[in-house]
Amino acid sequence: MSRVHNHKHDITDCSDYLAATAKYKKSFPNKKEVESQTPDQAVRETLRFFEQQGIESVFDRFDKQKPQCNFGLAGACCRNCVMGPCKITAKSPKGVCGADKDLIAARGLLRMIAAGAAAHGCRGRETMLALRAAALGELKIPIEGEEKVRKSAKALGIKEEGRELEKVALDLANLLLEDLSRTVPAEHKSLKAFASKERVEVWEKEELLPISAAHEVFEALHRTTTGTDGDWRNVMKQFHRCGLAFAFSCVLGSSIAMDSLLGPPRRGVVRCNLGALEKNNLNIAVHGHSPILVSEILKQGRSPKFVARAKKLGAQGVSFYGICCSGLSALYRYGQVIPLSNAVGAELVLGTGALDLWVCDLQDVLPSIMEVADCFKTTVVVTNDSGRLPGAEFFGYDHYHSNLEQTQKIATAIVNRALKSFSNRQDVNRNIPNYEAEAEIGFSLENIVSFFAPKGGLSHIVQAMKEEQILGIVNLVGCSNPRVLYEKAVYETALKLIENNVLVLTNGCASFPLLKLGLCCLKGAQKAGAKLRSFLDGHLPPVWHMGECLDNARASAFFKGLAETANLAIKDMPFAFASPEWSNEKGLAAATSFRLLGLNSYHCVEAPILVSENLRRYLTEETTLSLGSAMIVEVEHLVLADRIISDLKLRRKNLIR
Repeated sequence: MSRVHNHKHDITDCSDYLAATAKYKKSFPNKKEVESQTPDQAVRETLRFFEQQGIESVFDRFDKQKPQCNFGLAGACCRNCVMGPCKITAKSPKGVCGADKDLIAARGLLRMIAAGAAAHGCRGRETMLALRAAALGELKIPIEGEEKVRKSAKALGIKEEGRELEKVALDLANLLLEDLSRTVPAEHKSLKAFASKERVEVWEKEELLPISAAHEVFEALHRTTTGTDGDWRNVMKQFHRCGLAFAFSCVLGSSIAMDSLLGPPRRGVVRCNLGALEKNNLNIAVHGHSPILVSEILKQGRSPKFVARAKKLGAQGVSFYGICCSGLSALYRYGQVIPLSNAVGAELVLGTGALDLWVCDLQDVLPSIMEVADCFKTTVVVTNDSGRLPGAEFFGYDHYHSNLEQTQKIATAIVNRALKSFSNRQDVNRNIPNYEAEAEIGFSLENIVSFFAPKGGLSHIVQAMKEEQILGIVNLVGCSNPRVLYEKAVYETALKLIENNVLVLTNGCASFPLLKLGLCCLKGAQKAGAKLRSFLDGHLPPVWHMGECLDNARASAFFKGLAETANLAIKDMPFAFASPEWSNEKGLAAATSFRLLGLNSYHCVEAPILVSENLRRYLTEETTLSLGSAMIVEVEHLVLADRIISDLKLRRKNLIR
């Protein structure tokens, strides 16, 4: 059973869950604790600078929200209709409609995971549409990932041999779009092609197979409307269908489209953290999750013509920086995109005063960045109708994506706007902390297999696991959350794992502290246990950076490949998923998708289910029988790390039989 605050608890009445939430809130750090304890010195220095300048940050606003609502934290309130809002108390154990605490909490979770599926699904749809437009010749960019197109098409039953690339890519894009939006019940083709037989049998038995991502999100919202699904267990079935749709359409399908159009990751070494900001360059940051326009912005902004114009205005050069996932996906394809921060730290990057243009597409772009941008005259451009910001300038795709063919024109307009912004900001002071690191990026199943090919490919890694050079492998990901001391839980959890010979994979927002603090470089191996260090052999870091949050697909493919090589089910391998600081709907969906594969998920942040002992027991105990996995929560991250290590040791028994 998972533990909360290091003790077991049974919430049987309102006083129990209110006491549990009150105790949980005491673990939330304040801004002063973040300033003194967050592991990145650049963050500490910038927070102190904000304090001196009177600039508000996410950590100030988190403190102002205290005390957080007990009912919201526990999942004990419902706003799904206007007969309420309703809350569960001793006086009112049911909502106006009769929904009890189990149903209210389950409905809340279902709506959250539906939103997570919609988030990755919408950004994936844009890439699928772009692949389709490129195949039709409407979008004038080359299809860079021919090998990915043909390999994926073959797996999905699309004829590819002897056919032109564009025709195969068109069929592939249409199939991915169909899996994303199918309404007539039929087989989900991506799931059937890429999931293991053992897992498909489990999901069929549990009646969890999705029709399509759009349908399952549609159905989730339908079931949670007034007077519809009143059985919390049935609601949780739909929760898991959304998790599968998220995994195989919104993540895997999107990843296939992205690699097909833009090409696969390339391993490389990059500079990172705020000290890598160039004081005298024209500096452009890309922030968000959609790679199509970003790739063209980089192309136009690096052209000799544009660089010459920037130098004519007094810039020494042109530099690009990555915030959140748009930067990470661009980084492993094009190089020289310097990763600076996850979404929660974006304000701090703006506070350096070094950015001339801030280009936002969608997701994890907090509205508060506009206030900091105004302080430093940074121009903010938004490129997607789904991600408007008051006061930002719009250069992008319309609601219908009817102007995809104008991608080059839009990108050119955006980089030209950077020239004007640079000219208007010559009087702005730069406050750049002197902290910089080096990191390796761009790991994927394909290039890992290629790297180890002389030693037997994945068989070499499996053998290293059997011999305990690798105790286990953990996918350590997720967003940042002010409920947890900023970046400390992720960094120190990773550190403890590698010290105990656990190989760590990472992507997305959680990867930034691991990049910045030296665990993704060769020198990071010095902090690993002796056995893991022997496996890395001076050639690999102890944390393998796989890219943006969408690249959970790369981690799951790696897990699947290793399990098949070991002739075991994924659930029987010493693997785990950890997102210590998860903070949003996509994080809930990602954890669920890995639990559906049979892997435990580990967290320092509670899901809003404390009101429902039945739902908590279902997720932390019952799913071990049906799915082979559970959700495990420990608010103390080092205790969480210990739990991961002990659970990996138990799972190792299957590997060494």
